[in-house]
Amino acid sequence: MLRYLGMPWDFVFILAMLGVLVPWRGAVRVRELLSRPYIAPSDRVVLYASTSAFQWFAAAVAFWRCREHGFSAASLGLVHGNLSRTIAVALGVALLLALVQWMGFRRLRQQSLPEGSRIRQIMTKLMPSGRNDSLAFIALVCTASVCEEFLYRGFAFAAIYRAAGNSLATAVIGSSALFALAHSYQGRAGLLNTFVLGLLFAVCRVWTMSLWPAMLAHLVVDLIAGLLIPRAVRVNVAAMDSVGNGHIL
Repeated sequence: MLRYLGMPWDFVFILAMLGVLVPWRGAVRVRELLSRPYIAPSDRVVLYASTSAFQWFAAAVAFWRCREHGFSAASLGLVHGNLSRTIAVALGVALLLALVQWMGFRRLRQQSLPEGSRIRQIMTKLMPSGRNDSLAFIALVCTASVCEEFLYRGFAFAAIYRAAGNSLATAVIGSSALFALAHSYQGRAGLLNTFVLGLLFAVCRVWTMSLWPAMLAHLVVDLIAGLLIPRAVRVNVAAMDSVGNGHIL
């Protein structure tokens, strides 16, 4: 079977972990956290720190195995390619996604979110609300922008590309599917959104031959999603609670 897949066993194992274990563990952990009536900032710090540690470990193992199997830095996207193009794409994609998320932020401020909705639970319970957990979250975002891009657009992309006979389409779709599965705890809408985002990042990687544009865009997306959008949700929730209690804003 491994010969049929065209991959060494360790690559198959790592991809299986990314496609099965990581989504399953993430879903179980998020379900347990969301079932709690209250999550303290210290609990969020532990969540962010443990996630960061796992991502650095996974990226280090994947990089080690890639080097053992002769993958070059260029094949993993760890080069800047055409520098002017890389910088232009990085800034362009980051600004585009920032604009899209800003529009989402404004929409959420005006949208009524049901008490049991998944986005309301995730934003109010799992996202930072104070100084300490915000700093820990920023550290996690910096980790994710580097480690997740390497794991999915670097390692997974290169492994699938080689196994599929240098098929770019297979590498783009396969790595994006794995990336989406890793974020399946966000629900169906989150799964679809993350898959589309993965496709965009993968296309950036193909176009520039570098991971740096995707890393920058990933950083911007996660910072806005974790620091700005939750504020809109909390304002929304507070307004709904005030109206429900008979208060006039």
